[in-house]
Formats: sequence, structure tokens, C-alpha cells
Amino acid sequence: MKTVSIINLKGGVAKTLTTISMTHILSEKHGKRVLVVDNDKQGNTSKTFGIHSYDRKSIADLMLDRNANLGEIIQHTRYPRIDAIQANMSLLTANMQVMMDSSRPQQTRLRAALRKVSSQYDYCLIDNAPDINISIINALVASDEVIIPVKIDPYAFDGLRELKEQIDVTREELNPDLHLLGCLITCFQHIDGERQGEEWLRKNLNCPVFTTHIRYSGKVVESAFEGLPIAEYSKRSGAAHDYSDFVSEYLQSERG
Repeated sequence: MKTVSIINLKGGVAKTLTTISMTHILSEKHGKRVLVVDNDKQGNTSKTFGIHSYDRKSIADLMLDRNANLGEIIQHTRYPRIDAIQANMSLLTANMQVMMDSSRPQQTRLRAALRKVSSQYDYCLIDNAPDINISIINALVASDEVIIPVKIDPYAFDGLRELKEQIDVTREELNPDLHLLGCLITCFQHIDGERQGEEWLRKNLNCPVFTTHIRYSGKVVESAFEGLPIAEYSKRSGAAHDYSDFVSEYLQSERG
């Protein structure tokens, strides 16, 4: 199972959209078995896949209980090859409790849990909150790869250096196999400033940038209200086509 963290310390850059789109396309177009992990207390990925609830166990239970029953935490979705671990506001409290618990390692709990089901899936995608907390560090420790969605605007690069440093520290101290795949430009509108921003990423952050850009589309907002992946809600939209191309580029990079 290849585990990929989708992360940026800035909100509104399409982290959740990217996670949902990749999950859906890997499963529906490429026939992959995917486990999607919602690691954001807002639970938006959980809501899209129809599993958000305060009555069922979540990633918070996985973080707190060494002997958590993954059969109770992992939920089937309406898509036959997609399973999910939900998140809700209980993750906020769980993060604090994990930090106060010195009885066992704090940073490796998610990795230990995911290893138990690694033979059941081809991919695990983790949607992370715009933060650095113990559950985010757990996600990086559990991951093989990191993708950073970036929306090019005047504040686009806030926190990117800090995030890259955290990825480097995690690789050096906790997970030597962690690899930053690159930045994915989202909400793209073909203006000169966006091209300049992309060049800044390459030169100043020394970060690879995916060739595929995700165009801005009003259909994305509509799909969120409908609780559907963009490729299912509007197959002809620019964003749907771009995410399909991006997943193909991602798979090609793995083969290359």
C-alpha cells in the first residue's frame, strides 16, 4: 500500500478536493483499492464520502486506543473500492490527549494502525488539516509521499518553508522513506502572476512542480454542495479533466 499525504499549512488551496478527486479517480478510472483517511477535524472528506458521524468511531479513536478495532473504524463508502476513516471534532481533543500520553510513542500511532491493513489496499490517501499538530506528524510518519496543493495568490507561499522543514525533519528523524513528490498548482487561471509563482516554487523552495495544473471551475463549489467528487458531478468540467490528467501524471511518475 502506497500512502500519500495531501497537505499545506494554508487553507483554501484544494487539499480536500485533491484528496477526494485522487481517491475517486484512482478507484473508478484505474481500478485501485483506496483507503482515504480524513485527518482534519472539519471532516469535509468524510462528508463527501457520506460517512461523517459522531455516533461511529473515527481517527480520534485510532490515535487514542492501542487496541482499536480497525473493523469498527474503517467504513465502506458507496464506492466499492473505496473505504474511509472519518474525522470529526473529537480529533481536537484527541490531539491534546495524545500529547499528554507518554506511556507509548506519540508520532507512530497512525503508521502502526495502517500497517495492519496495508495488504488490503493499493493506496492510502490522507487529507490533512492546515496545521502542524501530533496527528499531522503521525500522517507524515505514516506516509511514503507528500503532495502540496498550492493556489497561487499574494499569500500563496505562507508557511511553505515551514512545511518543507517539517517534512525534512520527519524524514531525518522518524521516516527516512518520506518523499516530497511536489507542488500541485490548483485554481489555475492562466495569468502571468501564476507563472511567476510557479517559477518561485522551483527556484526558491527547491520544490518540484507537477506539469498538470488544476483549472479554476465553478463546478467545484457545486459538487461540494452535492457531496460528490468533481469527476462524478461534472465530468466535462475543466477541473475534472485536469484531475484525471494529474492522476495519470502521478501514476506515470511512479512507474518512471
